Amino acid sequence: MKPQKETVIVTGGSGYIGRAVIDKLAGRFNLVSLDLKIPEDGSPAAQYLEIDLTSDESVAAVLQQVRRTHGERIASVIHLAAYFDLTGEPNPNYETVTVRGTERLLRGLQSLQVEQFVFASTMLVHAPTRPGQPIDEDWPLDPKLPYPASKVRTEALIHEQRGSIPVVFIRPAGIYDDRCHAVFLAQQIARIYERRLISHVYPGDIDTGQPFLHRDGLTDALLRLIERRRELPPELPLLLGEPETPTFRQLQTDLGQLIHGEDWETRTVPKAIAKSGTWVQEEVLEEDLFIKPWMVDIADDHYELDITRARTLLGWEPRHFLRATLPKMIAALKANPEGWYRENKLNAARVAADRLPQDREEAVEPAHDHDEAMRAHREEMHQMRLKMLWVHFLNIMLGAWLATSPFIFGTFNAETFRPIYNACRSLRSALSALSSPAI
Repeated sequence: MKPQKETVIVTGGSGYIGRAVIDKLAGRFNLVSLDLKIPEDGSPAAQYLEIDLTSDESVAAVLQQVRRTHGERIASVIHLAAYFDLTGEPNPNYETVTVRGTERLLRGLQSLQVEQFVFASTMLVHAPTRPGQPIDEDWPLDPKLPYPASKVRTEALIHEQRGSIPVVFIRPAGIYDDRCHAVFLAQQIARIYERRLISHVYPGDIDTGQPFLHRDGLTDALLRLIERRRELPPELPLLLGEPETPTFRQLQTDLGQLIHGEDWETRTVPKAIAKSGTWVQEEVLEEDLFIKPWMVDIADDHYELDITRARTLLGWEPRHFLRATLPKMIAALKANPEGWYRENKLNAARVAADRLPQDREEAVEPAHDHDEAMRAHREEMHQMRLKMLWVHFLNIMLGAWLATSPFIFGTFNAETFRPIYNACRSLRSALSALSSPAI
């Protein structure tokens, strides 16, 4: 008689990482994915159940259903579900979903025989380091942003309330795959691909960087954690990432060569100027920018990982490296710019004119001439906008001058300063008008 498969629960199994985890574990375990909504295109290898981690009743009902279907014993719970946004601002969802949601789930699991609880944290719970000084799991915790701070609070809660359930705190580096799907890296690639002026500047030390981890490397580590769960310590923090940290300079150089076949010059700009630039473009020019002030603040943060613990306890090594994978990413981008942009949640309209001629012919029906004219017009306006970016940067410099000039002149006398101030405001208004041609 064939032995019955062990049961593994994956929270957030329909997300970007969760789907890869389900695929990796498929066929080896009975898989239960707990999600806020059941996906229409879920894997046949998993049972999908709806759960609301902010509700005691929902968590209790779902775990009771798991008990009825799969029994009391759970080999592992891979807890990926959490709240995240890119604002860099505090949000009550970090507490209600990530912290208290995990507490509610962990409390409910106490009634089952759970052999392992794996909590997906982040490398960013640690303080940054300096180039040449890798960090390990004992490195000080110092989260600078709401997202890693919520992970630190949740790790502490799990430590206090895990009871007899063994736990692993995985702290991965930035996740990517062969088509990118890494938010910050995708933005960097897009800036260079579009030859945006901003792609040549960086508000920090360009010889610092952060490590990455291929999604396949993460799922391989999770499988090894489940398989070796009985050999592991009862509470285990675990850093996961590639031991090589590419610097921003190296990535810029690689991407410039891969995309355009040329060296990509990158210069450092003061953080104050960078922040002024983001403010002007968002508040004055009303452009929706990806770069936020908090990103400027942490631009110098550097991380390198010592993955000795993962090597020793799991026999795990990364099989992919970011710089070796970049050619695949860029090949996918060049083959289908619009598709690549959509996959990476970028504005595909920016590259609509880059479609291959045969693709354009297939997409255009009777309105061929009109569509082609509109596409050409959009591209012409896009190129005009790129050529006018110098105006934005002059705007930024004027704004910075206006903000600091009272201190430079050593006076706040309104009557003395007003003529200069009004002249600069008039010039800025003219520049803004010049940078926004009528469509």
